[in-house]
Amino acid sequence: MSLALQTFSTVKDANAALQAAGTRYLGGGTLVVRAANEGDVSTSSLVRVTDPGLSQIAVAGGKVRLGASVTMAAIASHPELAALAPAARAVGGPAIRNMATVGGNLFAPAPYGDFAVALLALDATVVTENGETPIETFLAGRDTSRAIVTAVHFSLPKAESVRFLKVSRVKPKGVSVLSIAALLQLAADGTVVSARIALGCMADRPIRATAAEKALLGCKLTPREIAPALAAAGEGIAPITDPIASAWYRAEVLPVHLGRLLSN
Repeated sequence: MSLALQTFSTVKDANAALQAAGTRYLGGGTLVVRAANEGDVSTSSLVRVTDPGLSQIAVAGGKVRLGASVTMAAIASHPELAALAPAARAVGGPAIRNMATVGGNLFAPAPYGDFAVALLALDATVVTENGETPIETFLAGRDTSRAIVTAVHFSLPKAESVRFLKVSRVKPKGVSVLSIAALLQLAADGTVVSARIALGCMADRPIRATAAEKALLGCKLTPREIAPALAAAGEGIAPITDPIASAWYRAEVLPVHLGRLLSN
Protein backbone atom coordinates (compact mmCIF):
# COMPACT_ATOMS: atom_id res chain seq x y z
CA MET A 1 0.00 0.00 0.00
CA SER A 2 1.40 3.39 -0.99
CA LEU A 3 1.67 6.29 1.42
CA ALA A 4 1.19 9.77 -0.05
CA LEU A 5 2.62 12.99 1.38
CA GLN A 6 0.79 16.28 0.91
CA THR A 7 2.56 19.53 1.77
CA PHE A 8 0.73 22.82 2.32
CA SER A 9 1.89 26.33 3.13
CA THR A 10 -1.13 27.17 5.29
CA VAL A 11 -2.89 25.44 8.14
CA LYS A 12 -6.26 26.21 6.55
CA ASP A 13 -5.46 24.19 3.43
CA ALA A 14 -3.95 21.38 5.46
CA ASN A 15 -7.02 21.24 7.69
CA ALA A 16 -9.22 20.80 4.62
CA ALA A 17 -7.06 17.94 3.33
CA LEU A 18 -7.02 16.30 6.75
CA GLN A 19 -10.76 15.67 6.63
CA ALA A 20 -10.29 12.87 4.08
CA ALA A 21 -10.43 9.29 5.35
CA GLY A 22 -7.07 7.64 5.98
CA THR A 23 -5.25 10.95 6.35
CA ARG A 24 -3.05 11.90 9.31
CA TYR A 25 -1.08 14.99 10.18
CA LEU A 26 2.71 14.75 10.08
CA GLY A 27 4.52 16.85 12.67
CA GLY A 28 7.88 15.54 13.79
CA GLY A 29 6.95 12.05 12.65
CA THR A 30 8.32 10.22 15.67
CA LEU A 31 5.10 8.25 16.13
CA VAL A 32 3.18 8.32 12.84
CA VAL A 33 6.17 7.42 10.66
CA ARG A 34 7.22 4.64 13.00
CA ALA A 35 3.68 3.25 12.89
CA ALA A 36 3.79 3.24 9.08
CA ASN A 37 7.19 1.54 9.08
CA GLU A 38 5.83 -1.12 11.42
CA GLY A 39 2.99 -1.96 9.04
CA ASP A 40 0.09 0.32 10.03
CA VAL A 41 -2.06 0.40 6.87
CA SER A 42 -4.84 2.57 8.31
CA THR A 43 -3.07 5.68 7.00
CA SER A 44 -2.88 6.27 3.26
CA SER A 45 -1.84 9.92 3.23
CA LEU A 46 0.20 12.25 5.43
CA VAL A 47 -0.37 16.01 5.60
CA ARG A 48 2.28 18.52 6.61
CA VAL A 49 2.48 22.33 6.86
CA THR A 50 5.50 24.49 6.09
CA ASP A 51 4.24 27.69 7.78
CA PRO A 52 7.30 28.97 9.73
CA GLY A 53 5.02 30.46 12.38
CA LEU A 54 4.36 26.96 13.69
CA SER A 55 8.01 26.71 14.76
CA GLN A 56 8.21 29.98 16.65
CA ILE A 57 8.74 30.49 20.38
CA ALA A 58 7.50 33.78 21.85
CA VAL A 59 8.16 34.86 25.43
CA ALA A 60 6.90 38.30 26.42
CA GLY A 61 5.05 39.95 29.28
CA GLY A 62 5.16 36.86 31.43
CA LYS A 63 3.46 34.78 28.74
CA VAL A 64 4.82 31.94 26.59
CA ARG A 65 3.54 30.89 23.19
CA LEU A 66 4.94 27.74 21.62
CA GLY A 67 4.14 26.92 18.01
CA ALA A 68 2.93 23.37 17.52
CA SER A 69 6.03 22.47 15.48
CA VAL A 70 8.49 23.68 18.13
CA THR A 71 10.76 20.78 19.01
CA MET A 72 11.81 19.49 22.39
CA ALA A 73 15.42 20.38 21.52
CA ALA A 74 14.44 24.00 20.88
CA ILE A 75 12.64 24.23 24.23
CA ALA A 76 15.47 22.56 26.13
CA SER A 77 18.00 25.07 24.79
CA HIS A 78 15.89 28.23 25.07
CA PRO A 79 17.36 30.60 27.69
CA GLU A 80 13.97 31.80 28.95
CA LEU A 81 12.41 28.34 29.24
CA ALA A 82 14.74 26.79 31.80
CA ALA A 83 11.73 25.78 33.92
CA LEU A 84 10.51 23.56 31.08
CA ALA A 85 13.89 22.13 30.08
CA PRO A 86 13.68 19.02 32.33
CA ALA A 87 10.36 18.01 30.76
CA ALA A 88 11.66 18.62 27.23
CA ARG A 89 14.82 16.63 27.91
CA ALA A 90 12.74 13.73 29.22
CA VAL A 91 11.47 13.04 25.71
CA GLY A 92 13.66 10.36 24.12
CA GLY A 93 17.27 10.85 23.17
CA PRO A 94 18.86 13.71 21.18
CA ALA A 95 17.66 12.44 17.80
CA ILE A 96 14.06 12.18 19.01
CA ARG A 97 14.18 15.59 20.71
CA ASN A 98 15.30 17.15 17.42
CA MET A 99 12.07 15.89 15.82
CA ALA A 100 9.45 15.53 18.58
CA THR A 101 7.09 18.50 18.67
CA VAL A 102 4.79 20.27 21.10
CA GLY A 103 1.76 19.36 19.00
CA GLY A 104 2.79 15.74 18.71
CA ASN A 105 3.14 15.41 22.47
CA LEU A 106 -0.48 16.49 22.90
CA PHE A 107 -1.65 13.48 20.88
CA ALA A 108 0.95 10.92 21.98
CA PRO A 109 -0.61 7.99 23.86
CA ALA A 110 0.89 6.78 27.12
CA PRO A 111 3.69 5.92 27.82
CA TYR A 112 4.73 8.77 25.48
CA GLY A 113 3.89 12.47 25.66
CA ASP A 114 5.89 13.46 28.75
CA PHE A 115 5.95 17.12 27.71
CA ALA A 116 2.14 17.17 27.56
CA VAL A 117 2.18 16.24 31.26
CA ALA A 118 4.14 19.42 31.98
CA LEU A 119 1.77 21.48 29.83
CA LEU A 120 -1.19 20.13 31.80
CA ALA A 121 0.44 21.14 35.08
CA LEU A 122 1.02 24.62 33.63
CA ASP A 123 -2.68 24.97 32.72
CA ALA A 124 -1.81 25.64 29.09
CA THR A 125 -4.32 26.67 26.44
CA VAL A 126 -4.37 24.80 23.12
CA VAL A 127 -4.90 26.85 19.95
CA THR A 128 -6.46 25.58 16.71
CA GLU A 129 -8.22 27.35 13.85
CA ASN A 130 -11.45 26.66 15.70
CA GLY A 131 -10.36 28.71 18.70
CA GLU A 132 -8.72 28.16 22.08
CA THR A 133 -9.35 25.27 24.45
CA PRO A 134 -8.08 24.60 28.00
CA ILE A 135 -5.61 21.74 27.80
CA GLU A 136 -7.57 19.51 30.15
CA THR A 137 -10.63 19.77 27.90
CA PHE A 138 -8.52 19.29 24.79
CA LEU A 139 -6.85 16.14 26.10
CA ALA A 140 -10.19 14.62 27.07
CA GLY A 141 -11.51 15.05 23.52
CA ARG A 142 -8.37 14.65 21.47
CA ASP A 143 -9.36 11.31 19.92
CA THR A 144 -12.18 12.95 17.97
CA SER A 145 -10.33 16.15 17.08
CA ARG A 146 -9.47 16.68 13.40
CA ALA A 147 -8.35 20.31 13.75
CA ILE A 148 -4.62 20.97 13.48
CA VAL A 149 -3.09 22.37 16.65
CA THR A 150 -1.19 25.57 15.83
CA ALA A 151 0.16 26.58 19.26
CA VAL A 152 -0.09 26.39 23.01
CA HIS A 153 0.26 29.28 25.41
CA PHE A 154 0.59 29.64 29.18
CA SER A 155 1.94 31.93 31.87
CA LEU A 156 5.70 31.77 32.28
CA PRO A 157 6.29 30.03 35.63
CA LYS A 158 9.06 30.77 38.05
CA ALA A 159 11.72 28.09 37.82
CA GLU A 160 11.39 27.20 41.49
CA SER A 161 7.63 26.65 41.19
CA VAL A 162 7.87 23.89 38.55
CA ARG A 163 8.83 20.33 39.39
CA PHE A 164 9.10 17.45 36.96
CA LEU A 165 10.00 13.80 37.34
CA LYS A 166 10.15 10.99 34.81
CA VAL A 167 10.68 7.42 36.01
CA SER A 168 12.00 4.95 33.46
CA ARG A 169 13.73 1.58 33.59
CA VAL A 170 15.97 2.07 30.56
CA LYS A 171 18.51 4.84 31.00
CA PRO A 172 18.97 7.47 29.74
CA LYS A 173 16.14 7.53 27.19
CA GLY A 174 13.63 4.83 28.06
CA VAL A 175 9.88 5.35 27.92
CA SER A 176 8.05 6.24 31.10
CA VAL A 177 6.99 4.03 33.92
CA LEU A 178 5.34 7.25 35.00
CA SER A 179 5.91 10.98 34.84
CA ILE A 180 4.79 13.71 37.22
CA ALA A 181 4.71 17.48 36.78
CA ALA A 182 3.75 19.92 39.51
CA LEU A 183 3.21 23.68 39.62
CA LEU A 184 3.35 24.82 43.24
CA GLN A 185 2.93 28.25 44.74
CA LEU A 186 4.30 28.57 48.26
CA ALA A 187 3.79 31.30 50.85
CA ALA A 188 6.78 32.89 52.56
CA ASP A 189 6.58 30.32 55.36
CA GLY A 190 6.59 27.40 52.90
CA THR A 191 2.87 26.69 53.03
CA VAL A 192 1.30 25.51 49.77
CA VAL A 193 -1.04 28.21 48.46
CA SER A 194 -1.93 26.55 45.16
CA ALA A 195 -1.04 23.29 43.45
CA ARG A 196 -1.52 21.68 40.05
CA ILE A 197 -0.25 18.14 39.67
CA ALA A 198 -0.32 16.24 36.38
CA LEU A 199 0.37 12.55 35.90
CA GLY A 200 1.57 10.55 32.91
CA CYS A 201 0.87 6.82 32.41
CA MET A 202 -1.87 6.95 35.03
CA ALA A 203 -4.38 6.83 32.16
CA ASP A 204 -4.09 6.64 28.38
CA ARG A 205 -3.37 10.39 28.41
CA PRO A 206 -2.13 12.93 30.99
CA ILE A 207 -4.54 13.53 33.88
CA ARG A 208 -4.75 15.77 36.93
CA ALA A 209 -4.26 14.47 40.47
CA THR A 210 -7.01 16.71 41.84
CA ALA A 211 -7.44 14.90 45.15
CA ALA A 212 -3.73 15.22 45.90
CA GLU A 213 -3.82 18.89 44.91
CA LYS A 214 -6.59 19.61 47.40
CA ALA A 215 -4.84 17.68 50.15
CA LEU A 216 -1.69 19.79 49.70
CA LEU A 217 -3.36 23.15 50.24
CA GLY A 218 -2.30 24.73 53.50
CA CYS A 219 0.46 22.17 54.05
CA LYS A 220 4.19 22.52 54.20
CA LEU A 221 6.24 20.12 52.11
CA THR A 222 7.35 17.92 54.97
CA PRO A 223 6.93 14.12 55.00
CA ARG A 224 4.27 14.31 57.69
CA GLU A 225 2.19 17.04 56.08
CA ILE A 226 2.27 15.68 52.52
CA ALA A 227 1.25 12.17 53.62
CA PRO A 228 -2.51 12.78 53.02
CA ALA A 229 -1.74 14.03 49.50
CA LEU A 230 0.30 10.93 48.74
CA ALA A 231 -2.51 8.73 50.01
CA ALA A 232 -4.97 10.59 47.76
CA ALA A 233 -2.76 10.48 44.65
CA GLY A 234 -4.31 7.25 43.40
CA GLU A 235 -7.87 8.56 43.33
CA GLY A 236 -9.31 8.53 39.82
CA ILE A 237 -6.31 6.94 38.12
CA ALA A 238 -6.44 4.11 35.57
CA PRO A 239 -2.79 3.21 34.92
CA ILE A 240 -1.77 1.54 31.70
CA THR A 241 -0.19 -1.90 31.42
CA ASP A 242 2.53 -2.33 28.82
CA PRO A 243 5.83 -4.24 28.44
CA ILE A 244 7.52 -1.68 30.71
CA ALA A 245 5.25 -2.00 33.76
CA SER A 246 1.88 -3.27 34.88
CA ALA A 247 -0.99 -1.06 35.99
CA TRP A 248 -0.61 -2.50 39.50
CA TYR A 249 3.07 -1.57 39.67
CA ARG A 250 2.48 1.96 38.39
CA ALA A 251 -0.22 2.56 40.97
CA GLU A 252 1.99 1.21 43.75
CA VAL A 253 5.00 3.40 42.98
CA LEU A 254 3.05 6.60 42.23
CA PRO A 255 2.92 7.84 45.86
CA VAL A 256 6.59 6.97 46.35
CA HIS A 257 7.74 9.10 43.43
CA LEU A 258 5.25 11.88 44.12
CA GLY A 259 6.66 12.08 47.64
CA ARG A 260 10.18 12.38 46.25
CA LEU A 261 9.11 15.10 43.84
CA LEU A 262 7.38 17.14 46.53
CA SER A 263 10.21 16.72 49.02
CA ASN A 264 12.93 18.02 46.67
